[in-house]
Amino acid sequence: MDFSTVIKDRYSCKSYDGTAPSQEQIAAVLEASRFAPTAKNLQEHHIYVCQSSEALAKIDEITPCRYNAPCVLVVAFDTAHVFTYPGGTRDSGIEDASIVCTHLVLAAQNAGLQSCWVNLFDPEKAKRALNLPDGEEVLALVDLGFASEKGRPLPNHFNRKELAETVTYL
Repeated sequence: MDFSTVIKDRYSCKSYDGTAPSQEQIAAVLEASRFAPTAKNLQEHHIYVCQSSEALAKIDEITPCRYNAPCVLVVAFDTAHVFTYPGGTRDSGIEDASIVCTHLVLAAQNAGLQSCWVNLFDPEKAKRALNLPDGEEVLALVDLGFASEKGRPLPNHFNRKELAETVTYL
């Protein structure tokens, strides 16, 4: 699939049919995360693949937004291995993990899967429920699977502002 089609057709799926992606599809999505640029190439992210009924039950405890997805990727980052920007008030953790998530959702579309970047959850509760290591911060959950009959783009999905409304040349 060409890149323009991937970015135009990708949407946040909110209803999955429960069919599990193949291991090859999951591997292709995860492989794309390896190529996400990170500050100083620190690659401080870690992805947890939740597929077992036990892991998915834990996801259901922390968010109402699994939407019957048979696979959820939990994207976290190691807070001790981020780049601190000049001025010392910001670091690269959230933005690097965000770039990883972007690669994941676009790779999912390219692999024939639907996805949803979920941020409706308490990161600390997620960390405790999944027993993640100290020093890791959970940024997002990424649902993966095949859309059900109801899993279509929201009505406003294709409404896009003109570039003149979002871009200023200086």
